[in-house]
Amino acid sequence: MARKTSELGRFTDVALLVLISLAEGQKHGYRMIHDIAEFSGTALEPGTLYGALMRLEERGWIEPVETAERRKPYRITESGRDALREQLATLRRIEQAGARRAAISWGLS
Repeated sequence: MARKTSELGRFTDVALLVLISLAEGQKHGYRMIHDIAEFSGTALEPGTLYGALMRLEERGWIEPVETAERRKPYRITESGRDALREQLATLRRIEQAGARRAAISWGLS
């Protein structure tokens, strides 16, 4: 059963970008910054990214991966995948409504 968007809490652009990046596989922060820049054109500062990682981990949407390496990789959890699916569905509905309304107001329909 889908949750209401309000039950997901405030969903930030950075959170969305991080979850999209991690949906492809686990990554450490530096790799996420580069991946996000590649697929979205958004240049994140490390402080912005690490603040988002902390909040996403607190929500249970991502988790650190045990490793002996210095860099700490993260992976998306099942709860995080659910939240990402729901947010993407919301964005699709918004995009469709925007396209319909723009077509009407611009006389394209």
